[in-house]
Amino acid sequence: MKAQDIAERFKISLRTVYRDIKTLEEAGVPVIGEAGVGYSLMDSYRLPPVMFTKEEATAFLTAEKLVEKFTDNSTEENYKSAMYKIRAVLRSTEKDMLENMEERIEVIRRIGPFNVDSIGNTLPIILKSIAEKKVLHIQYEAFNSNEKTKRDIEVVGIFYSMGYWHTIAFCQMRNDYRDFRTDRIVQIHITDKTFDKQHPSLKEYLEQVALNQHLEKVVVQVDEEATRYLKESKYYNGFVSEKMVEDKVEMTFLTPSCDTFVRWYLMFADHGKIISPDSLHISLKEHIDKVAQNIVKG
Repeated sequence: MKAQDIAERFKISLRTVYRDIKTLEEAGVPVIGEAGVGYSLMDSYRLPPVMFTKEEATAFLTAEKLVEKFTDNSTEENYKSAMYKIRAVLRSTEKDMLENMEERIEVIRRIGPFNVDSIGNTLPIILKSIAEKKVLHIQYEAFNSNEKTKRDIEVVGIFYSMGYWHTIAFCQMRNDYRDFRTDRIVQIHITDKTFDKQHPSLKEYLEQVALNQHLEKVVVQVDEEATRYLKESKYYNGFVSEKMVEDKVEMTFLTPSCDTFVRWYLMFADHGKIISPDSLHISLKEHIDKVAQNIVKG
């Protein structure tokens, strides 16, 4: 690593870098300096246990609570194992502090990202296949079918959205990229086959999907007092911007599905008004008519 990179990373001067490196060398740390290349540390040398601040230790504890609720069993166990090692290098005061904080941090989640019957080690297997570029063999149950299909996939990456983990992968059966929800994978194992196809990065793929997706512009006006209940959910429905129009809040959305948008809009339709498109008025009326037909009169 070059001295300039060290200076930028720690926001210090080059003079400070040179001074500190010299101090390390005098203390017996095997730092090797080569002109034009930078500094390196002898491969076999290991630093003594890292010391964490109270704030860093609390951050680890908070992350542990999140991992417990938002990942699968195997990932949770691996993180707990790592936490045992972290706790081992903490000073006594930090250990006592974590024990006191343990029961004072909770993440409440009604629905987990994996069903009870889901495989408990899905995420580690997927991540291992990414690292080793190995083809995964899965048995998958799609949302719109109870049929389980067997697929060989080449994983691009994973991401968390709307309460679930998703796997973007090239499906050899479909010869195209697919989005697999990991809680619907009922069997999974890594094959011996290595793939050499050059796939886009996860970020590139998701950006391309967004560009290719047809989005419908929707404009609605909502009573100002009702908007406080839409703060989080509006972002899941393509929220773009809002402005005041007299005593109403005019909100603009870009949605890939008007039908889905209407179903969400029904929750506060008595406090709103659809400005555009006109087709949304028809869709809203159709949904309301269906609801009215299903109401059982006493």
